[in-house]
This record gives sequence, structure tokens and C-alpha cells, in this order.
Amino acid sequence: MTHQARSALLRAALDAAERGWAVFPLRPGAKRPALHGEESCPGIGDCAGFHRKWEDRATSDPGRIRRAWGDVSFNVGIATGPSGLVVVDLDLPKHKGKGSADTPSGVTTFAALCERAGHPVPTTLTVRTASGGQHLYFTAPEGARLGNSAGRLGKRIDTRAWGGYVVAPGSTTPGGPYAVTDPVPVAPLPGWLYAVLAPRQAARAVIDPPSVRTAHRASRYASTALTAETAAVQHAGEGERNATLLRAARALGRFIAWGDLPRSVVEEALQEAGAWAGLPDAECRTTIRSGLNWSIARNQQRRTA
Repeated sequence: MTHQARSALLRAALDAAERGWAVFPLRPGAKRPALHGEESCPGIGDCAGFHRKWEDRATSDPGRIRRAWGDVSFNVGIATGPSGLVVVDLDLPKHKGKGSADTPSGVTTFAALCERAGHPVPTTLTVRTASGGQHLYFTAPEGARLGNSAGRLGKRIDTRAWGGYVVAPGSTTPGGPYAVTDPVPVAPLPGWLYAVLAPRQAARAVIDPPSVRTAHRASRYASTALTAETAAVQHAGEGERNATLLRAARALGRFIAWGDLPRSVVEEALQEAGAWAGLPDAECRTTIRSGLNWSIARNQQRRTA
């Protein structure tokens, strides 16, 4: 890649940082992070003491950005969560062929969603993706910690927030460039969209994340366990969320078997925690049901000390 192209990518990273967005390098000409993984972590620099993933290492510091993009033509990734962003990804149908002309795109589906909700399609900073889709940039509500979603708003509509990233405009892949098509200011995420994306009882959750509304019969130990396990699910790292949710369900199932917690309370708390962490609703329900059934079947009698 020419020096001019490398300078353009550095400029793209600095432009994002000037907006207060946290960026990190993606592989040249690709969409995958260029940073080392946990298995190859050298344990020095940013990772001294423990491995730090791309979301933790993303930065808006101009000096660090200039050093990172100084010699290599990295594409630019924007870590949406640390940047205070929620990006709605409107994709095109994956495969062309018979009937594909009648298959709605994410853009069409999103427009229909807005119409059903009685709202216009939001005007906000819009980026054309390499595949011809769109990224709609929004600022996240104050105090909210939304995760990623896939299909929650409709087919071919994903969202990126905590635990996710998007390819910044100015980056280029073999499929084409990412370019701003509507350079208006980034709008706040509309409240009606937040209500769809947020866990149930979202207004309360922004201030007090899934709290674990325990039943009056729950023992203090059971309440403490429910609080600890839901917190573990909320803060599980990328790639560990489903396994953490399963462990939490297995750990809490015994309290259902012993009569300390109603199953409905545990299921609701874990479902909210999983959604808070960015897991799809259907995946949460399946994992929770599996973990609770496993635990209840093995804890019919309360253990004594």
C-alpha cells in the first residue's frame, strides 16, 4: 500500500479519535482485529500483568494512534462500547440468486420497523459498508450499557455496542471501501429503539442493572448467590458469556430445588443479565433452561454442612 493510502488510514483513525471514539488496528485490507490473542500474549506493555483484549486496548490518544498506524496500513476499528456508541448495521441479503430481488435488505426492514413504530427513519451519521449496507451511528443513552444484538430489530439488522466494533469510514476491504454517505452529527439513540434493544424493565436497569428481585422466602445466602451469579454473567468477557451463563444457571438451580428461590425469579434475573451482556434472547433461554434443569435434577435434597 502506498504512503498516501497509509496516511489516509492514519487520518481516519485520528478523525475518529477527535470525535472521542476509541479505535484499534484491524488487519490491513480486512475486518478482523490485528492485535494478538490471549494465547500469544507477551504479557508486556498494555498486557503487563494480564491479557487485555481489543476493547480494553482501544484508544483515542493521538500519540498512540500515530505510533500504531505509523508504519503499517491497518484498517481502523471503532470499539463501540468505550466510544459511547450504538451502531445499527443494516445488511444486504447474503446470496444473490432466484428470488433475491424480492428479499428485503436491512435498510428496507428497518424502514418498515420505523413505520410500524410511528417514527421516521432517524437522521444520523451514516456510513456505507463495503458490502453496500449501512451503519447508522447513535450515541448511547447516559448510563446505559447495551450489548450487541443480532436480529432483535429484524432480519439483516444487527447492532454493535459493548463487546462489539465497527469498521471505520476510510477503511477498505476487498469488497470495497467504508465511506460516510450522510455526514450529519451523530444523533442520540431514539428512546423507542432503546426500549426494543434494552433488557426488560430497561428504565430501572440503566440505574440498577438486573438486580435480582428475590422472593420473600429466599434466604440471605440464596440472595447473595443470585446477585453474584447475575453480576458474573453481566461482566463476562467476549467468548465466555454463554459458558458463564450456563455455570450461573447450574449454580442457582439448587436454590430452586431447595425452595429458596422461585424458578421464575431466577430465570428472569439470568435472562436480563444475559441480555445485558449482549447474548441473544433465544440463546439465553435455551442455556438457562438447560443449566437449571441439570442442577435441579441433581439437588433434590439439601446438602448439610
